Amino acid sequence: MRHGNSINHLSRTYGHRKAMLRNMAVSLILNKRINTTLAKAKELRKFVEPVLTRSKADTMHNRRMVFADLQDKEAVKELFGKVAEKIATRPGGYTRIIKTGFRLGDAAEMCMMELVDFNELLLADSASRKAKTTRRSRSSSKKTASSVASAAPLMGQASVEEETAAVLVSEAPLDEAPVDAAPMDESPMEASVATEESSLEVNTDDSVAELPSVEISESEEGKAADEDSKEA
Repeated sequence: MRHGNSINHLSRTYGHRKAMLRNMAVSLILNKRINTTLAKAKELRKFVEPVLTRSKADTMHNRRMVFADLQDKEAVKELFGKVAEKIATRPGGYTRIIKTGFRLGDAAEMCMMELVDFNELLLADSASRKAKTTRRSRSSSKKTASSVASAAPLMGQASVEEETAAVLVSEAPLDEAPVDAAPMDESPMEASVATEESSLEVNTDDSVAELPSVEISESEEGKAADEDSKEA
């Protein structure tokens, strides 16, 4: 029983399995992309990623350790040259596995395994997505919160002023109407009566205005009579 044994032997002996993983790692480093079964790709990832991590520090010790695993001078040269420059800023996760379907014959699940930093199409797509997306900083959110907080008292004062104005309007007397305003529903009969009363008032004013002239003429006649009596 294989309790606690997480190693997939791939139905091979120890020497055969190690040689197979070594050849697949060399092919991946030189070609940057290989096609294989999903089970082999998962085991190759465990084997090749520690080797890629060692290539970040270009020392004699690391070169010897990598050569002990790969046994290929060209692969070591490529690894510490172009590959190390590409993966220098990546903290792990150097490979990507993409499933491609099932193989004809035995229906084995196939996949494509590649180095992440050498897929130019996906890198360009991710760069364009990062350029489009925007992220608001915390300072801007704090500014908006402070502006809202400062505007809240002003809005409260405005609402209080509106409430006081409404109360004053409701308390104003309703029977204050203009004196000269004419009634809305005045009939023609009432209009004629009103015009006659206004004409009578005008006539009485004229008669009152003529009284002083009559009194003045009577006083002049009295004075003339007194003068005549004196002369006689």
